[in-house]
Amino acid sequence: MNDLLANIKRLLTRRTIYHAAFWFVLLCVLTLSEMQGGDASFMHFFTNELVNVLFYAAIYYINSEFLIPKYLKPNKLIHYLVGLVGTALVLTPIKVFIFFQKFQHFPEDQDFLISHQSYYYLISLMTAGISTIVKISSDWVRNTQTQRDLETRTMQTELNFLKSQINPHFLFNTLNSLYALTLKKSDEAPEVVIKLSEMMRYMLYECNEAQVPLSKEVNYIRNYLDLERLRHKNMDIKFDVEGSIGDLTVAPLIFIAFIENAFKHGASNHISPGFVHIHIYLEGGELNLYVENSKPEKQPSQDHRRSGGIGLVNVKRRLDILYKSNHHLEVYDKPNTYAVNLWLKLLANGVLSEPII
Repeated sequence: MNDLLANIKRLLTRRTIYHAAFWFVLLCVLTLSEMQGGDASFMHFFTNELVNVLFYAAIYYINSEFLIPKYLKPNKLIHYLVGLVGTALVLTPIKVFIFFQKFQHFPEDQDFLISHQSYYYLISLMTAGISTIVKISSDWVRNTQTQRDLETRTMQTELNFLKSQINPHFLFNTLNSLYALTLKKSDEAPEVVIKLSEMMRYMLYECNEAQVPLSKEVNYIRNYLDLERLRHKNMDIKFDVEGSIGDLTVAPLIFIAFIENAFKHGASNHISPGFVHIHIYLEGGELNLYVENSKPEKQPSQDHRRSGGIGLVNVKRRLDILYKSNHHLEVYDKPNTYAVNLWLKLLANGVLSEPII
């Protein structure tokens, strides 16, 4: 049964089926329209419009399949226009001749054909022009959809890469901390297991959607910071959320690279305890994330900074793709501190408000 449905779906999505359906509908509409103004038989009107539709289709496919691909180019526009006009000039007399033969028992209709040949040429030229617009528009829609599909695949690839960035070192560090707690038989060990489990479940199973509830992303950050506090007991780590989260949604794991970077480059090589301060402010569907960390007295090597920057480059690229004009990012690199300030326009119930200017 599933194979049958799949075959039917594949058949219905074929280009020839769509085109045949369009010409059939057009034939029916033109036939019914002509019947409103005459008293001849249905077959008389039907065959008249069948001839018209066949010639419309001939002009369209000559134009779309031959003239446009071969000649619709900046350096061949004259050739294209000549070909378009030539197609109309060749096909129109053929159509008029067919109608003339068809109306051999209707002298008045034959006289009308002879005296109004210019009208049929004009109809052919208009059909050719409309076919050009339709072809260009359909190609634009197809290319746009292809680009969107490519962007979607790119975003998914980058999201997977971001996950792989976060998983290894953070997981191993947390497991080391958990191991130390179990050796001490600390009461904190079960809580660490639960937090780590929640984080892994969120990353592996809930982050496959384009948008996730902001509340879950915030909870993920809280768990992350709680586990980081195990490693940096003397570090000043603060996280607060101001405003109502409500039903807002956000792209998954869009914030963690900034927070992870703060710990990676702000918690090592410190003689005195450093700090990481994170603030999220929400108002009117707009989110502001501010992450600030102290800089180490001893700067990390260039290779270390380069490897740590991959996640930031990745998330900046995701922001450009996902939020376009609906985000704004600022970086403050001062002698003793490093900070990022991110504004996002978020979705609520699948609706996005006006872009950030």
